[in-house]
Amino acid sequence: MDPKLPTPSTQTTEGLVLKGREAPPSHYKFKIESFSLLSEALDKYSSGTFEVGGYNWKLSIYPSGDKKRDGQDHISIYLEMVETDSLPIGWEVNAIVNLFALNYLEDKYVSLQDGGVKRFHEMKTAWGIPKFIDIETFSKPSNGYIISDNCVFGVEVFIVKSTMKGDCLSMISQPVTFSYTWKFDSFSRSTLPAYDSETFVAGDYKWKLILYPNGCGEGIGNSISLFLAVDNSTLPPNTKLFVKFYLYGRDQINGNHHKFEGKNIFTPVTTNWGSRKFISLSKFEDAKMGYLVAATCIFEAQLTVLGSIRSL
Repeated sequence: MDPKLPTPSTQTTEGLVLKGREAPPSHYKFKIESFSLLSEALDKYSSGTFEVGGYNWKLSIYPSGDKKRDGQDHISIYLEMVETDSLPIGWEVNAIVNLFALNYLEDKYVSLQDGGVKRFHEMKTAWGIPKFIDIETFSKPSNGYIISDNCVFGVEVFIVKSTMKGDCLSMISQPVTFSYTWKFDSFSRSTLPAYDSETFVAGDYKWKLILYPNGCGEGIGNSISLFLAVDNSTLPPNTKLFVKFYLYGRDQINGNHHKFEGKNIFTPVTTNWGSRKFISLSKFEDAKMGYLVAATCIFEAQLTVLGSIRSL
């Protein structure tokens, strides 16, 4: 290849089989008349520029093989990305590339379609196959690749647009457990659907408990619901928290506290986790169970931030 071009990534035909199809290449077809004269005159010939996926390309043929890349005695074929100066620094293009030669006798375009994604970037602007078809096979008219000294090559370029999203989880080596106790008075006179505790600080974040005295969701009318919630204004941008927590309903008589355990991801969107059926109302209001004493109930949260998750 031209000295100014970077070394292309390559693929050999070893372990791969040429496959044919009737449909022509989707993006570019390159016909060469008097192929034997071309092979005598030039080591390499490049097509005109064509556009696919918003990028400019050329198809390059080595009629006598790309000897620098062990392509001697073969037709070598490459796809080159050109006119890249206008692309931003650090650009990268990923594409599925299929290179073809027409077999006139079978009326099929044959290719080595491995289905792999090829990566083009500033230091690697070309990809190809040094040993596409051996010259002895290609040059015999009885094999169908050359008719009246004419041959046809082609290429398809399917740009792979990245929609990747990702997260990075950073675990805390020695996480600290925080506790908060909430004494809720006048439960029997509560009239609102939900009540919030005071805000408390655990780690670098603010939290609160949310109580639904008559339940929420599937707990409405049959249970109390209790949740731990993070104040999302204290979360850094694109950050989530991996939290282990316990919610307790205190048994003020017997000490048989009710416990709910959770390990959940708290996000700016999903700010609270807990139980819609924390304790059944019949059990909670039973004086012998000790959860409700003189219209007062006590809830407790223990939480440990195990790690933080940030978006990549």
